[in-house]
Amino acid sequence: MSKLKLATAWLDGCSGCHMSFLDMDERLLELAEFVDLVYSPLVDLKDFPDQVDITLVEGAVASVDDEAKIKKIRAHTKMLIAIGDCAITGNVPSMRNPIGPEPILDRAYIENATLQPQIPCVVVPKLLKVVRPVHEFVEVDVFLPGCPPSADTFHTALTAIISGEPLDIPALTRFGA
Repeated sequence: MSKLKLATAWLDGCSGCHMSFLDMDERLLELAEFVDLVYSPLVDLKDFPDQVDITLVEGAVASVDDEAKIKKIRAHTKMLIAIGDCAITGNVPSMRNPIGPEPILDRAYIENATLQPQIPCVVVPKLLKVVRPVHEFVEVDVFLPGCPPSADTFHTALTAIISGEPLDIPALTRFGA
């Protein structure tokens, strides 16, 4: 049996879901018997592959770059899993929604800058007016809540998905867990 192609992606969030994923420790080696990690901030590949079996996506969609990235990921992924409360609800990144992107950028790059106050236009992607969860842009197959989901949750969920067993998400995790 050939290995499944696994990817992980990070949109607007804190990377806590990826840290929790890494907390699976030696269980990552067990999973590596069944999957090849083909794209991830953990392996620093720059281009998303053409065909991926499972992609775990962390974070909310906050910028035009995030929107383009999640649409490309969805187009090339068989099973998309939104991991963490930010990907599922917008959570912490969406706290800027009542304020809007312009006042946030002004505060960060003009009001608090001591040298060369200016809004960056090259490195920082254009922010969307409203931060939204992943499922508002693309179809999501599995929602794995938590802030972040625990390493045990990741291991149990991935093991079930890889083996084709039923997945009881409410028994594994909840929002804010």
